[in-house]
Amino acid sequence: MTALDLGTRFLAATPTHEHRTPEQLRAWARIALDFGDELAEEHPELPQLDIREKTGGKRPGEILLAEYHHRDHRVTLYRDSLDFAREVSAKRGVPIAPEKLRRAAIAHEVGHHLLHGPRTRELNRRLGHRVLRLRAHVAGADELAVHRYAQRLSGLNPLLLNTFLTDALDDPRARSRRSLD
Repeated sequence: MTALDLGTRFLAATPTHEHRTPEQLRAWARIALDFGDELAEEHPELPQLDIREKTGGKRPGEILLAEYHHRDHRVTLYRDSLDFAREVSAKRGVPIAPEKLRRAAIAHEVGHHLLHGPRTRELNRRLGHRVLRLRAHVAGADELAVHRYAQRLSGLNPLLLNTFLTDALDDPRARSRRSLD
């Protein structure tokens, strides 16, 4: 399955897109993935950040691998969730080196930081979605762009990992919170 296929599936599973056509979702996925590629070209190296590790990211129906703290530009990595992600991936026949997963989680969070402000507005402009003649946000498109940025910087496909983690969750409530962040 290609990144575009995974991205289209990701958007299709995102609330508010239930009645969108597969063609529309595919077009939006392509734009978001391309935007993530551009972010990686503009920012090919991860900045020096304060990285802290702790447990508590894996809860019933929810997996939080990492989070970016905007106030102090710090990233928290959740060891229990990273371990779980590696176990799930290995069971699916895609073993992931710990350092590669760690780099992908950090890159994902840095991508969210990079996407703030003018870049979000530019992504929304390119998506071309309008509601009542106003430019509107496409739910999930920013997440796709950040997934692609993380993929380019780490070599790990967060969309594939996201699929593995979603499949591993038993709790249907987890469907609303299934990403690297």
